[in-house]
Amino acid sequence: MEHIKIFYSIEENTKNGKVLIEGPVPSEILATYELHEDLKAFRPSKQQHEALIGIAQLDEGRIIVIRQNSLVVGYVTYLYPDPLERWAEDRIPNMIELGAIEVIPSFRGTGAGKKLLEVSFMDDALEDYLVITTEYYWHWDLKGTGLSVWDYRNMMERMMSSAKFEYYATDDPEITSHPANCLMARTGSRVQAETLERFDRLRFKSRFMY
Repeated sequence: MEHIKIFYSIEENTKNGKVLIEGPVPSEILATYELHEDLKAFRPSKQQHEALIGIAQLDEGRIIVIRQNSLVVGYVTYLYPDPLERWAEDRIPNMIELGAIEVIPSFRGTGAGKKLLEVSFMDDALEDYLVITTEYYWHWDLKGTGLSVWDYRNMMERMMSSAKFEYYATDDPEITSHPANCLMARTGSRVQAETLERFDRLRFKSRFMY
């Protein structure tokens, strides 16, 4: 399908000063920004910057950032599911994954994550998409936040539900390996029943083995 991307930007005053939340940011613009050194949950910040530029170059790839001047202090990514994951076994054209959301520690508790999601879904084109996200407790900064696994899970659910993500059951082994892990998804208003049926077949594999 054709992936239409319309750029949005909003300005916010925070306890840390004025920020811009914007995107989807084109790769050539993203390359001129600098990633804060504390954005290292998935890999060192310089490597993560390169990864974000690569995602922005994909037809379906979307990067939304929070920045102060040219310094990125938070981001969220959207792209097709990883080919090694169950969710890519059926390449549904209008199903993309919220792959990562990360905000530096000093901006946590400011609503930064919710703002990233808010700007993400300002684009009406996303009403054509089923957007999924897989939450794994081993990616969570439990030490940095001081939260328990369950408190962090509840925080993530509240943030995601602000953008109309809902919890979905699944028998995916990675998700069922720990009770705090979960699958969530946001169904755009124009998503057809066929997309949801294909998603259901991905969510539950074992029942089709009999």
